[in-house]
Amino acid sequence: MGIIETRPPPQERNRDKTRKRILEAAESEFAANGLKGTRIAAIAELADCNKALLYHYFKNKQDLFTAVLERTYAKIRSKEQKLELGHLAPQDAMRRLVEFSFDYVRQNPSFIKIINDENMHGARHLRASPEARKLNTPLVATIARILTEGVARGVFRSGVDPVQLYITIASVAYFYTANRATLSVIFDLADCDAAHAARRAHIGEVVLGYLRPDPTSDKGVSR
Repeated sequence: MGIIETRPPPQERNRDKTRKRILEAAESEFAANGLKGTRIAAIAELADCNKALLYHYFKNKQDLFTAVLERTYAKIRSKEQKLELGHLAPQDAMRRLVEFSFDYVRQNPSFIKIINDENMHGARHLRASPEARKLNTPLVATIARILTEGVARGVFRSGVDPVQLYITIASVAYFYTANRATLSVIFDLADCDAAHAARRAHIGEVVLGYLRPDPTSDKGVSR
């Protein structure tokens, strides 16, 4: 006998598609107008549904924004998992994570806008979402494993906090794109692939440079 493929019933598939369509429309509107400036009617129109149906899935605009925020984090965490960092040498794994972080922010402008908006609201939606916070735990554990292996191989310094390191990686990846308009004016930076590639390579070297063992430490000095 062949394998019987089980699929969700049509009604359930339709619910999932409708919810996804609403979330995609909401992400677009929140990124463009912020939480305060976004109207539920505009989201419903973009999602090709009426407000009554939207409220069937989400209690209010705050609830919808929280769901979009969770989805925002879930998307980047999902992409990070596909990097398969555990199969790489420590230095290669760290460089790949840095370069991915830089590329992701550049390629997903709504990511910056939604996270910025949540910061303006004091992270109150994130604070109320255990799901969004839980999404970050596996990444920290992965970074910790990479650091441990790097120390064991003698290519990374010891004592690096994985949370602090990821905050640094996220910061240097984020700042360049989030402030590209002002940086371009102040420093006359070109907005082209070559300029972005140079910045991408630079931040990789900065992070790896920090992680290199101190040659003057006891571990690095020959006896």
